[in-house]
Amino acid sequence: MTIVGAELFFLPVTMRVPLKFGNQVLDSALCARVRLRVRGTDGREAEGWGETPLSVGWVWPAALTYDERLEVMVAFTKQLAEDFPLHATSGHAFEIGHAYSETRLEELRARLNANRAPAAHFPHLGALVCFSLFDIAAHDAFGRLHDRPVYETYGPDFLSQDLSHFLEPAEDAPADLFAGKYPADYFVSPVPSRLPVWHLVGGLDPLEAPDLKGDEPDDGYPVLLRDWIRRDGLNCLKIKLRGNDQDWDYERTVRIGRIAEEEDVDWLTADFNCTVTDPAYVNEILDRLKEEHPRTYQRILYVEQPFPYDLEAHRIDVRSVSARKPLFMDESAHDWRYVRLGRSLGWTGVALKTCKTQTGALLSLCWAKAHGMTLMVQDLTNPMLAMVPHVLLAAHAGTIMGVECNAMQFYPEASRPEEQVHGGLYRRREGVVDFSTLAGPGFGYRVDEIGRELA
Repeated sequence: MTIVGAELFFLPVTMRVPLKFGNQVLDSALCARVRLRVRGTDGREAEGWGETPLSVGWVWPAALTYDERLEVMVAFTKQLAEDFPLHATSGHAFEIGHAYSETRLEELRARLNANRAPAAHFPHLGALVCFSLFDIAAHDAFGRLHDRPVYETYGPDFLSQDLSHFLEPAEDAPADLFAGKYPADYFVSPVPSRLPVWHLVGGLDPLEAPDLKGDEPDDGYPVLLRDWIRRDGLNCLKIKLRGNDQDWDYERTVRIGRIAEEEDVDWLTADFNCTVTDPAYVNEILDRLKEEHPRTYQRILYVEQPFPYDLEAHRIDVRSVSARKPLFMDESAHDWRYVRLGRSLGWTGVALKTCKTQTGALLSLCWAKAHGMTLMVQDLTNPMLAMVPHVLLAAHAGTIMGVECNAMQFYPEASRPEEQVHGGLYRRREGVVDFSTLAGPGFGYRVDEIGRELA
């Protein structure tokens, strides 16, 4: 297929409670959505949809103000809406997305940064997030063009080249590791339609009544952690930590571990948000937990991205951490090359995100699984349509434990039209998300049944 047009929409959403991310506190988000038009070689046309939150705090931890960074991301996304139909190659969406992100996307980013001070450079991760909605929409459109669920098109019947044209194995792996292999070879079977769901415990979230300040929303949704656990039947909690205050991080983990024990929650994970520079910081917390609170230590399933996300600039040997708990790359895993570098430094797992493009997520999935690394699929607080490719990636990847979904914590009303069609996806029940209602070609959004008006 070829790309013939793009129509861009911006959907602002306001958070019901603030989300602390690293050293930033967020109270709103802007989602970008695109309707992409494509044409097949026989002249038939189809459309596809893609959506991603422009998560400024996650992609661009810079000295610029939030508004300045958001302005750049919006402008870059608008530029992509004009440029992608003009410069995309033809073929499968997987091949189109790979070619564009490897060449044209970086050319546009370099052009943008040419007139900016080094401290204000727009990062590669930011460009990927802006492009991801177009890439996702191309995959959706390819499936719709061929009247197939898109995950049925990732094999030799639809792809003209195997993975050896896209990936290189590690030096200690066979040179022909990817010869004759396609993304479909690395998917789980059968594919589940329900997954255990992770709840995000933000750094500002009140855990118990004494933590309340009196300005919490009274909107019918839980505020305290125990109430969330009981309402949604949660069994997996992701703990956001500071990474620069060891005592605070330790005590926060202990408190949440105690609540998990009392509420029969089985799994915890610790997310240090790229702020740690010395593995000893994490090791000391883990060792102290193991000695003083062994049941909390046992509940920690993995540790996520403690170290700076620029892996090339911070080549930290992390084997001492991964010897204690599985250690997952998140922000550092821009693409499979960074996954390869991470593995050489001792990382043992990869947290995939569709916001780094569907194409890139699939390539990282294949590289990681071929080299024995464990997978997780992490949220970008995805609401609305962005939730759908996110959970489908987790369902096909085979993760260490379910999928993270936290949009219903921070802006549950934003997805109300989508929830009317996919009720089990936008509200967590009995500790799972149920996406059995996804059906039809592409990602199975069922957009025509969703009563959302787009300005």
